[in-house]
Amino acid sequence: MTESTTSGDAASTTSPAGPDQRAKAYARRKRVATVFGYLAMVVVVLLVALPLVWILLASFKDRSEIYVQPAVWWPSVWHPENYSEATTSVPFWDFMRNSVIVTSILGVVKFALGVLSAYGLVFLRFPFKNLVFIVIIAALMVPNQITSITNYAFIAQLGLRNTFLGIILPLAGVAFGTFLMRNHFLSIPQEIIEAARMDGAGHFRLLTRVVLPLSIPTMVAFALITLVNEWNEYLWPFLMADDYTVATLPVGLTQLQNNDGLTNWGPVMAATVLAMLPMLVVFLLLQRHMIKGLTSGAVKG
Repeated sequence: MTESTTSGDAASTTSPAGPDQRAKAYARRKRVATVFGYLAMVVVVLLVALPLVWILLASFKDRSEIYVQPAVWWPSVWHPENYSEATTSVPFWDFMRNSVIVTSILGVVKFALGVLSAYGLVFLRFPFKNLVFIVIIAALMVPNQITSITNYAFIAQLGLRNTFLGIILPLAGVAFGTFLMRNHFLSIPQEIIEAARMDGAGHFRLLTRVVLPLSIPTMVAFALITLVNEWNEYLWPFLMADDYTVATLPVGLTQLQNNDGLTNWGPVMAATVLAMLPMLVVFLLLQRHMIKGLTSGAVKG
């Protein structure tokens, strides 16, 4: 009797310690995971930010400091004249204007086609709808470089080389935008769609009054990704443009490089900074909506 009472008392005194120890161990593991998570985030930020910092600092260096070994991060003498040389030695502002034209037109066209095609795949009934979506997914797996030869021959036959239309037409495909917007449209509760239809909403009203207002974060993400991709597009404008009248910024920046000797990378880096600024500002303003939009269609309900 005494032994059972003693063992019972021991169990009653030691049993509460079990949950406490587990809670402390869980809190310890959580703190360690949080520390490692922040360390990983810092490493990623450094990997992304350091090249940008190097480009910015190199844009104020002269040639000798850029080529010196070991590399020097901070300029000993600042050379802001690199920026004036970058904008005067080549028709930089013409390249900037061409990039704005091409990016703006492609952004509007891709946005409109992506939204409308995604709406049709979700809210319209027509034969072989799933097959059409499979073809769109397959188009995502084909790099643009593979179709460059056929696109070049087609545009050349149309006589559209060295024109904005020749640059824009082959780049107007919207496979990614259709995929992104379709996934988001599928996440919209069907009760809202049915209520709008019971109120007599047709397709145009359903799209403009119901679907699009519920899709603003995803539309911002789609628009931002499209603008950044088209702004940085190099290969196809390079193949199409013969002179500065239609050449975009990525193509024009190559004219700053000296193929006969050592390139003066100061003006090249200065032009690169100027070329990055518009999209960098747009991204910083809209990145919160972009992250929210990219994850909005990940979970239904």
